[in-house]
Amino acid sequence: MKKQVTEILDDVGSAAVLVFRSMAYTPKVFGNWNRFIEQCHLIGYTTLPIVAILSFFIGSVLALQTGYALVNLGGETFIGAIVGLSMARELAPVMVAILLAGRVGSAITAELASMKVYNEIDALVTMNIPPERMLVMPRLLAALAMMPVLTIIGNVIGWIGGAVVCQYVTFIGVSTEVYFQSLKSVVTFKDVMDGVIKAEIFGFLVILIACNTGLRTKGGPREIGSSVTRAVVVSLITILVLDYFITRALM
Repeated sequence: MKKQVTEILDDVGSAAVLVFRSMAYTPKVFGNWNRFIEQCHLIGYTTLPIVAILSFFIGSVLALQTGYALVNLGGETFIGAIVGLSMARELAPVMVAILLAGRVGSAITAELASMKVYNEIDALVTMNIPPERMLVMPRLLAALAMMPVLTIIGNVIGWIGGAVVCQYVTFIGVSTEVYFQSLKSVVTFKDVMDGVIKAEIFGFLVILIACNTGLRTKGGPREIGSSVTRAVVVSLITILVLDYFITRALM
């Protein structure tokens, strides 16, 4: 138990040092503009299709389950409010963060772990190129730039998915106008921004954990897979644990 606690504290300390060193190079982002754009493309554009698909069906299933529960109580007109609020405050930011951890975080960890194992990181240090400036800072800033975009798109597509189900599922039978009127009556700009704040925090931490785990990889090629698994698991636990505390703080 003592060993596990020590390892956790060591990881937290190294991540804190890494984020301070990396963000100190933020003014030099224009010198790494190509890398920043590349990471924005990776985090944003290539992740968007799966975010759109999952958002649509999450909104659809949420509307279906809510409609099934409320139709016998005469409360089907509240489906839009429930779907809108759930997507904006909870489901969209958490879903996007989990996708980021599984798709992008794992790739970043594997790339940096490979560079560490094959001494490419040491080569950068030897050439007086800080890894934090070249490899970490552009990724962190790209996450901060792309997470709000992905979250808002996820919200909108999820809301549309709920509207489609309400319109065309026979036992619900709620028109699109009634659905969106209910949604607009409950969902506020603050609700959407609370979800964006969550997504920003989750995305930043996922990329930080991936970079920190990759750069701390030791051993041979076999350790690369272990680092990827560790980064994804730690990211998912971090998202789900912090989700409660952030939600409570934003209420």
